[in-house]
Amino acid sequence: MQNQKRVVIDYVYPKINNGDFYIKRVVGEIVAVDANVLGDGHDIIAASVLYKHESEKKWSEARMNLIGNDEWKAAFTVEKQGYYAYKVEAWVDYALNWQHGIQRKIEDNQHVKSELLEGIEFLKTTSKKGNDAEKKYLENLKVVFENEQHYQDAIKEATSKKLHDIFTKYPEKKLANNSKEYQIYVDRLKARFSTWYEFFPRSASEQPGVHGTFKDCERLLPKVAKMGFDTLYFPPIHPIGEVNRKGKNNTTTAYEGDVGSTWGIGSQFGGHKDINQQLGSVEDFKALIKKAKELDIEIAMDYALQAAPDHPWVKEHPDWFKWRPDGTVQYAENPPKKYQDILPIYWETKDYKNLWQECLDTLFYWIDCGINVFRVDNPHTKPYYFWNWIINEVKAKHPDVLFLAEAFTRPKVMQQLGKQGYTQSYTYFTWRNNKQELIEYIEELTKTEQREYMRPNFWPNTPDINPYHLQGANESKYIQRYVLAATLSSNIGIYGPVFEQMIDAAIPGKEEYLNSEKFQLCHYDWYKENKLTTIISKVNQLRHQNEALQQTNNIKFCYIENNNLMAFYKWNDARTNELLIVISLDPYYSQQGSVKLPLNELKINQGRAYQMHDLVTGSVYNWYNEWNFVELHPTLPFHIFKITK
Repeated sequence: MQNQKRVVIDYVYPKINNGDFYIKRVVGEIVAVDANVLGDGHDIIAASVLYKHESEKKWSEARMNLIGNDEWKAAFTVEKQGYYAYKVEAWVDYALNWQHGIQRKIEDNQHVKSELLEGIEFLKTTSKKGNDAEKKYLENLKVVFENEQHYQDAIKEATSKKLHDIFTKYPEKKLANNSKEYQIYVDRLKARFSTWYEFFPRSASEQPGVHGTFKDCERLLPKVAKMGFDTLYFPPIHPIGEVNRKGKNNTTTAYEGDVGSTWGIGSQFGGHKDINQQLGSVEDFKALIKKAKELDIEIAMDYALQAAPDHPWVKEHPDWFKWRPDGTVQYAENPPKKYQDILPIYWETKDYKNLWQECLDTLFYWIDCGINVFRVDNPHTKPYYFWNWIINEVKAKHPDVLFLAEAFTRPKVMQQLGKQGYTQSYTYFTWRNNKQELIEYIEELTKTEQREYMRPNFWPNTPDINPYHLQGANESKYIQRYVLAATLSSNIGIYGPVFEQMIDAAIPGKEEYLNSEKFQLCHYDWYKENKLTTIISKVNQLRHQNEALQQTNNIKFCYIENNNLMAFYKWNDARTNELLIVISLDPYYSQQGSVKLPLNELKINQGRAYQMHDLVTGSVYNWYNEWNFVELHPTLPFHIFKITK
């Protein structure tokens, strides 16, 4: 194929799988675009990033700057939810090339009358685009360039910044080349910054042994709000299967009074569009959602696509399940775990279109009830392209809806779910415990292309995971894990109240809670307060007050000469909110060390005083140098310093 264009565009970034998937941003975020742009020979070239929202017809333009080695950069801000398109455009800029050439000749004391006459053609072309003042200026220049008597004025104006700026403003993009178009999906701010609290509604009763209700949950909303959580996540609230119901501690035999696993969805009382009658009615649920919103809390629902043996789907849509020769369906397995109370959906069914539609209609039903946040159970056991379809279908009608992928599985599987459209993702933070593995993992999430499509959500614990380092842990360890999550990631969550009350009895040799709430009612003193609840509340307050803690990718680890201490610098885009976080990873002993601050990035000269304000204790310290001594004790194993210059 013959192509006369003289500029090549290469290595546009960011892009995911060469544009197969969109990158992600939230409203108000910057999109920084890099590209290699090359022209043959020595002519002056120029480049722009063109971008537009899906609702716009005209492209906006951000001119790119040459950084060096044929690398060009530009940035723009996304201002609306929904899809944006962007691409790189590049061209030989003949007007600027003329100006550059004539300047070199003038500097060489050459007579440039012929070149001035040549420049008139560029003046004519440009004057068609300028405003009245610019047109008048260019028309006057044509006269000056033509008249030998005005030669000195002509060469002065020919090389002027004013003319350069006008040529730059109104380029003639002859034989311009364009890159492939790439996409961005822009979410609301909560996609990037959220603070989750999880509890089981059925354990919300004030009375031991009594099944909780949505009304009981309403009573607990002020407690959740006081602790600074903005998202309240419930495990499934649907009818629970009675066939093969699990007993306490995941036993395969249920006795009278056993409530079963909330994830064994469906019974004679309904399926995914129904509510467990013991919790209350749909109207009660809607009232709870409304009450929560009054406290700036969103209710997040569990979206678990699986069915108990007595789910209505089994009789109404038998083709949605894979039947064995003996007339049974293989229950779900995730070796060594077995889920005898769950029948996996057969995603290869010939009736997949109706299955997919029902799954979509289920989401729309709960969205109509007021739900805009979904935690999706085991998404990695369903087809990737199904998620791409259903998330896009929902976003098209309800752009505020967010999806959290609950997939603790292989890295590339988790990454693929992020690429297919999930808003947020569970992570390996739950198991990352020492300094080296924490830094390596955070760098992977924030310094590789994962930063463009995978928004991590850090959870120190979940109902499924009671990590070994929390089993029998002291108060300091719990504080450490929460502060790590809350400062390293802008999306965080805990399963409570077992976390803040440090209820950590485990099945021996397993990362599972003993007497797990997944299989039985539990009773709590919901209003119990301790040092941990106080710190959680304070840290959550600081997260809302400091923009530096409201994104994840803005992090630089600082060298500190003690592997039991970790330090990192965080900032907002405007650099008006800058923090230094120092955390001890030792829950038993005091730790000391000297931390090296990145003074260049902070724009602080060596020897100049700056203040470090501990936002938790209120203490203020004056520091003067690059290296500074810190000491942390298990009683309060962290600093959150606000830097004032």
